[in-house]
Amino acid sequence: MSAPKGVGTPSCIRWIGDEVELRIKVVPGASRSEIVGPLGGRLKVRVAAPAESGKANRAVVDLVREWLSTRDVQIVAGQTSSAKTLRVSGMDESGRTRLSSLKERPSARGRAHPEEPGTG
Repeated sequence: MSAPKGVGTPSCIRWIGDEVELRIKVVPGASRSEIVGPLGGRLKVRVAAPAESGKANRAVVDLVREWLSTRDVQIVAGQTSSAKTLRVSGMDESGRTRLSSLKERPSARGRAHPEEPGTG
């Protein structure tokens, strides 16, 4: 199945055939793990795990796996940075729907703020 086409796809999402690259901004040590939404060209992701010994990276991969209903999530850039690129494949229809529901909206100052991503 091919990637969904649509107007308003956030710049943090790049479809490559049936795979997707997600540009994310990780906030480790948060009070809870969650997908916040698109913000400034990246998908903001909070994880409760600390940024030590790869714990936050593992938490990010696990969270995105669950959110997009797939087992195939890899960090392809930014192993030691809060700005990361993930490669995701093998999503079912529910994962594709979650990605296609992400929207960026401008604030009064022109910056992007996330809409509710529907992490359900």
